[in-house]
Amino acid sequence: MTEQAPNVPPDVLPEVLPETERTRHRRLREQGSHSRADLDAVLQAGFLCHLGVVVDGTPMVVPTVYGATAGTLYFHGSVASRSLVASPQAPVCVTVTHVDGLVLARSVFEHGVNYRSAMVYGVPRLVTDPEEKLTGLRRLTEHVTPGQWDYARRPSRKELAATSLLALDLAEASVKIRTGPPDDGDGPDAELGLWAGVLPLRQHWGALEPDPALADGIDAPSHLTDREHRPF
Repeated sequence: MTEQAPNVPPDVLPEVLPETERTRHRRLREQGSHSRADLDAVLQAGFLCHLGVVVDGTPMVVPTVYGATAGTLYFHGSVASRSLVASPQAPVCVTVTHVDGLVLARSVFEHGVNYRSAMVYGVPRLVTDPEEKLTGLRRLTEHVTPGQWDYARRPSRKELAATSLLALDLAEASVKIRTGPPDDGDGPDAELGLWAGVLPLRQHWGALEPDPALADGIDAPSHLTDREHRPF
């Protein structure tokens, strides 16, 4: 049987997350972490996750946006919400990955990727309370684009009712991080005379592209222009 994460209130998670059968690192343990700070850093660095869920007996991996609080991950999930109706206690796996560069060694066998990745396991909860749904959507929106919630029109009652929002506790999660150069610098392949190192991957925001239907005289707000050409 799969070991379950302890029933810890979401906002008082320990600095080191408990290890369970699902979060135990079996390969490349030196890259693994159960640090709450490492988990927070991976989640805060992005806004796109991949949700693994079983729907009608078929596994699916669905990309969706998310927003994180101190102990809860909120994400859109119409597919998962349908699955929850059929199997209310079915677990899911949510992953977030950032690629930081290609590790190019002297041999193909030693090639790799510098990355930061988090996996979160648990049974999601469909958010039905209107106040919590509004709070969760605000968290999601502000996580993706800080300042946009107060700038754009808020969801109407009808829009809230039509939106599927799920909440997943962060109590059962693990992180893996790989940094640095190739590992074959002190091995026999170092004598081959081949270049080895890291090809970094950097992302940044581009210039804003106005909606063609935008009326004249409407300038972009500062919380968007401030992000132009900035690192992701």
